[in-house]
Amino acid sequence: MEQLIVSDQELVTQFVDGSHASFEVLLKRHKQKVYSYIMVSVRDKALADDIFQETFIKVIKSLKEGKYFENGKFVSWVVRIAHNLIIDHYRREKQLGTTNAGSFEWDVFNSHRFSEQTIEQDMVYDQILKDVKGLLAYLPEEQREVVMMRHYMDLSFKEIAETTNVSINTALGRMRYALINLRKLIEEHKIVLSE
Repeated sequence: MEQLIVSDQELVTQFVDGSHASFEVLLKRHKQKVYSYIMVSVRDKALADDIFQETFIKVIKSLKEGKYFENGKFVSWVVRIAHNLIIDHYRREKQLGTTNAGSFEWDVFNSHRFSEQTIEQDMVYDQILKDVKGLLAYLPEEQREVVMMRHYMDLSFKEIAETTNVSINTALGRMRYALINLRKLIEEHKIVLSE
């Protein structure tokens, strides 16, 4: 017998009507994408855990208060809430003067296709990743954000546009400029991106 997949909207409606199990399904369905977005943005596990929890507390509260209107984009709405909480966090830190860039050891371009390489190939690839990660820091925040969402989170440009609250053309433009800037930086730093 074929199992029917319940839409996000149906689960939201069921949750608002009192079914806590429906919210658990929504959480399981989207937690990896939302958590990944937060982690890539804040680069600190404890902080990511806090913002993730705060995001879903706000989601529950907003759903219960009827502040979510179905437009077929539940996960984009949740990621936008997380995005706003991240911005709020950094604004607070900036006001307090405690901003900490930290060390960023997350593999932005993680790929399974490299899992069966030789040790030497792994070392070369690790060095390339390290070099590229270092270059991402030189990009403007909007460009870096689009690169991370596209290549790490595998979001479509439509999802990126919805998450960052810009048009698709703006998201595409930011990616285009990010790639142009990365190419310039690679040339300037004489980085070889091949084995």
